Amino acid sequence: MDVFLQQVINGLVMGSMYALVALGYTMVYGIINLINFAHGEVLMVGALTSWSAIGMMQGAMPGAPGWVILILATLIACVVAVVLNFSIEKIAYRPLRNSPKLAPLITAIGMSILLQTLAMIIWKPNYKAYPTLLSSTPINMGGVVITPTQIMILGVTAVSLAVLMWLVNYTRLGRAMRATSENPRVAALMGVKPDMVISATFVIGAVLAAIAGVMYASNYGTAQHAMGFLPGLKAFTAAVFGGIGNLAGAVIGGILLGLIEAIGSGYIGYLTGGVLGSHYTDIFAFIVLIIVLTLRPSGLMGERVADRA
Repeated sequence: MDVFLQQVINGLVMGSMYALVALGYTMVYGIINLINFAHGEVLMVGALTSWSAIGMMQGAMPGAPGWVILILATLIACVVAVVLNFSIEKIAYRPLRNSPKLAPLITAIGMSILLQTLAMIIWKPNYKAYPTLLSSTPINMGGVVITPTQIMILGVTAVSLAVLMWLVNYTRLGRAMRATSENPRVAALMGVKPDMVISATFVIGAVLAAIAGVMYASNYGTAQHAMGFLPGLKAFTAAVFGGIGNLAGAVIGGILLGLIEAIGSGYIGYLTGGVLGSHYTDIFAFIVLIIVLTLRPSGLMGERVADRA
């Protein structure tokens, strides 16, 4: 039971990060029916930007508390990610908005490769040790161990999701997003500016991805130029799992996928007699994707149309 509960904690932590990135995928799809495959690289840029900012601040403010440096680095990472994602939408996606669907899809994949290459040039290809800014002393709760960093990840995710739900459901921007999602032309006739709404959607997704990147690097203690590809792909799987275009579905899909991965990696060795080990954990995301696309292509909660923003 202790092993099971420990894997549940690990799964919730992983699922929280997947959920934040999956929301970026599902929001963009809900507005313009586009899968932004460069979204994982926004996570990577956020993580590497925060790594650079932490290094500079530790040199400039040697006595500053770790949590202060982490907050400032996260804010800097969010700003850089927002500028990057806003530019991607303006340069790569907006000119192709009325093109056949295959064109923006290929452009998104090309943008992903381009961002990885640029990051490799800027930050070099070697792995970077991400500083531990919070206490590294684990907290033991009845045989289950959780670190302050994991508590931070769960707390920040909960706050981020609550703010996003409030933004979408109770603000003018949220109403504009839902209207644009349902019918951009009619929304434009009612005074909504679809271009502004789309840009705002990319900005919000960038902030969530940057936060997820900082949490991902903090949890695993490393960052490098290719770190966004696999989390981005898994987050896309989570979005499809929950129902692409559905905010609640993205959150549920991310958390469920994290739990499936963690519990599966904890027991796969036992179930296969030692043939497969915990390092095969990545296969679960794609097994889930295959099953969902086969049995329920619309996802667990289905795609929402009028409220999918």
